[in-house]
Amino acid sequence: MELQKKLEILSDAAKYDVSCSSSGSSGRGDSSGLGNTKASGICHSWTDDGRCVSLLKILFTNYCLYDCQYCVNRVSNDRSRASFTPEEVAQLTVDFYKRNYIEGLFLSSAVNRSPDWTMEQLLTTVQLLRNKHNYQGYIHLKAIPGADFKLIYQAGLLVDRMSVNIELPSEGSLEKLAPQKKKAGILAPMKGIGAGIENNIIERKKYKQKEKFVPAGQSTQLIVGASPESDRQIISLSEGLYDHFNLKRVYYSAYLPVNNSSLLPALPGPPLKREHRLYQADWLLRFYGFKAGELLTPGRENFDLKIDPKADWALNNLDKFPVEVNTADYEMLLRVPGIGPRSAAKIVKARREKKLTHYNLKKMRIVLKRANFFITCNGKYAAAVPFESEVIYSRLAEKEAEQMSLFNSTKSEAKEWDFNLVK
Repeated sequence: MELQKKLEILSDAAKYDVSCSSSGSSGRGDSSGLGNTKASGICHSWTDDGRCVSLLKILFTNYCLYDCQYCVNRVSNDRSRASFTPEEVAQLTVDFYKRNYIEGLFLSSAVNRSPDWTMEQLLTTVQLLRNKHNYQGYIHLKAIPGADFKLIYQAGLLVDRMSVNIELPSEGSLEKLAPQKKKAGILAPMKGIGAGIENNIIERKKYKQKEKFVPAGQSTQLIVGASPESDRQIISLSEGLYDHFNLKRVYYSAYLPVNNSSLLPALPGPPLKREHRLYQADWLLRFYGFKAGELLTPGRENFDLKIDPKADWALNNLDKFPVEVNTADYEMLLRVPGIGPRSAAKIVKARREKKLTHYNLKKMRIVLKRANFFITCNGKYAAAVPFESEVIYSRLAEKEAEQMSLFNSTKSEAKEWDFNLVK
C-alpha cells in the first residue's frame, strides 16, 4: 500500500482521540539537534499566548484485536485497514517538520497481534526519531494497556507526554461495551507512569543529568454519553485520577455514534453541551479549589446545561453570597462567578491601597456581567435585580444562551473551541 494511502486511513482513524494539548515541557537536548520542544503543542491546540499549534496525529495501525462497541476501529467493523512501519512514521514526522507542517507528533495505535508487540513498534518509532534523526521536538505517545511496563518505561524516557485512555467511566460499562479490556490493565500503566514521573522529579533534583521521564505529564480520555454514568460519577473519577495517578489532564469526548449496536444509546447527536460543562468543572477542580462533592451531590447528578458549573454552585449556595470584595479572602473571591485567578489577585492587591467600588473594579477591567449578582462593594449591591435565586438564574441563563450558540456548529468545529472559559 502506498504511504499516502496509509496516511489517509490512519490519520482519519486517529481523529476520535482528543487526549491532547500543548506540550508544556522544556527543551530536550541542545541546539544542535532537529526540532524544539519549547512552546510547541499538538493537533490544533492553543498555547498560553494564543498561538495555534499542530502535530502529525496518527495511529500506528488500525488493525485491532478488540471489539469495543463504541470504537470505529473495532475488529468486527468492515473498514479500510493499514499499518505503518516505525521507519515510515519517523520519516513522515521529520519530513513534515522540515516543511513546517507540524510542531510535534501524537502517535497512538490500535492493539495488533498483542499489547507487547504493539508497544514494541511504538518504542522503536520514538527510538528512531530521537537517536537516528536526532529529533528533539514534541512527542505524545499512547501507552498500550497490557504491555510489559519495561517497554512503557523505556518509551517514557524518550517522549514528552504519555496517555492511557480509560474511555468508559465505570468498570460495569467497560465489561459491557469493551469486555476484552480490564480495569486493572488500564490503571496499572497509569499508576506506573504517575509513580515514574514523581520519582523522576525527585531524582532530577539530586542529579541534574538524570534523564527526563514523561516531562509534560500524562493524560487520559473519557467518553461522555456512550454509557449511563452521571456527570457526578465522571467528575468524581477525574478527581480521583488527579489525586492518585499524577495526571496532567483528563479529556472528555462527547460520544459520536459511529457504530450500530443495541448496547449503545440512540442519541440525536453528540452531547457537546455536556462535554463543555465537564471541561468547565474539570477546570474548577484543578485551578479553583473546588471538590467534586461540592459541584454535584447525590441529589443533583448532572450539571445544568443552561448555566456554567461555577454559577450553578453559587446559586445552590446562595447563603455564602453576596461576597464583600473589600474583605473576602482570595479563595472566596475565586468562587465568585466571573472572577478568575488574575482578577482575584488584582482585587486583593488593590484593596490594600483603598476601599474598592464598582467603578474601581471596572477600571481594573474586572468583568462584572456575572460577578455583579454575587458581590458587594462597601456594602453596595449593584446587580439591579433582586438578590433571589430564580431571578439571577434567569439572567445568567440568558447570557449563557448567547455564548452557547457555538454548539449549533459541528463537532469538529466545536473541538477547536477553548473549553476552559470557566471564569
